[in-house]
Amino acid sequence: MAAAARVMGAAGALYHANTLASSFLLKPFSITHKAIRLNRNLNAAPRRLFACRAVYKPEVQIKEEGQPETLDYRVFLVDQSGRKVSPWHDVPLHLGDGVFNFIVEIPKESSAKMEVATDEPHTPIKQDTKKGKLRYYPYNINWNYGLLPQTWEDPSLANPEVEGAFGDNDPVDVVEIGERTGKIGEVLKVKPLAALAMIDEGELDWKIVAISLDDPKASLLNDIDDVEKHFPGTLTAIKDWFRDYKIPDGKPPNKFGLGNKAANKDYALKVITETNESWVKLVKRNIPAGELSLA
Repeated sequence: MAAAARVMGAAGALYHANTLASSFLLKPFSITHKAIRLNRNLNAAPRRLFACRAVYKPEVQIKEEGQPETLDYRVFLVDQSGRKVSPWHDVPLHLGDGVFNFIVEIPKESSAKMEVATDEPHTPIKQDTKKGKLRYYPYNINWNYGLLPQTWEDPSLANPEVEGAFGDNDPVDVVEIGERTGKIGEVLKVKPLAALAMIDEGELDWKIVAISLDDPKASLLNDIDDVEKHFPGTLTAIKDWFRDYKIPDGKPPNKFGLGNKAANKDYALKVITETNESWVKLVKRNIPAGELSLA
């Protein structure tokens, strides 16, 4: 009930930021809930993003427990009082002006498969396992990789634009293409530039391509065409990396929807809005949570 209690109003609260300040101060207000429907029309009026109110100023710190590359290693986020907070549920998604919070799970040029433990209290970041063994990618990932907080890919929702694939039951993934190597658990401000509709063993697993605002080239990138102009070959490299990384384990390559191409910024924003709406349903328990932790 902890996450549900943090959602303001009947459906959640809207965070509105008139300017992007150095702090993350947000201004919530209640709205009336209406049935949430997937809007596939990019020309429709922009839809509002919902958020929880748990962390108005997410000046969080990273707290490690255990030793890296062990089964009990966890990376928690704690607030200024030392209280553990959830990187998935408690860090606000939207900062205004097309800027979002992004949480690093896997720093660039590393191979340990770190991810938010969606079934553990406070959803810390841990190294994924398979059959009791720690998982590694077969080669380093070349970009910072992580999640958008307060998003969820609903496994009961089929996407008619992506071969009817159902969500993968996780937060939305981000591939951050800036030059700096992030830290596990670090919260970065990013702006989305493109989206890739990866289909992993039949499940839809969105990859939002974004750049950190502190990157020297951030001001030059505002949409998908700018990525190719200033980071030539990067979109193809990202698609190829995620297509092929399971092949060394004897699995087939992953597929991509939307004509096997990256979608533009507007489409990426649509994906973020829709998966944020799904997260609101989840924490309000309008959708069964199953083993997912809402604490």
